[in-house]
Amino acid sequence: MGKVWKFGDNIDTDLIIAARYLNTSDGKELAKKVFEDARLGIAQEIQKGDIVVAGENFGCGSSREHAPLALREAGIKAVLAPYFARIFYRNAFNTGLLILELEKKDIESIQEGDNLEVDLDSKKIINTTQNTHYQFKEIPVFMQELLQCGGLMEYAKTKISV
Repeated sequence: MGKVWKFGDNIDTDLIIAARYLNTSDGKELAKKVFEDARLGIAQEIQKGDIVVAGENFGCGSSREHAPLALREAGIKAVLAPYFARIFYRNAFNTGLLILELEKKDIESIQEGDNLEVDLDSKKIINTTQNTHYQFKEIPVFMQELLQCGGLMEYAKTKISV
């Protein structure tokens, strides 16, 4: 179960992790600065298993992999949005960050501070605060494999024969 951190539409990668921190690709360092320009101090409040719920076009902007990596390393279990910027969508799976697409009306009904559970088998998000649930869009099989391995690099290691 994770606490919801809610954001609006068009949250770009610069708001997820500011460009001034891109001198490292150490996820643990990046995690300390996640959302710093959107909501100062939030990185210290995020707990392992928390969930980001956002509006449309989450992850727009530059194509940096630092953004999903920073979220994952900060402890974010999943990001929920009606749709994601395409490059962020792919980078999220490549770095092992779970992202799920929900209907806009469902996103709008979820409130900051709600507690959510993710049930990948039934394709449901359970809102234990509001005693309701939401169906998310199916994750393509290959993307599920990437997540199960922890991202593209770990997946590739399973395919390499030495």
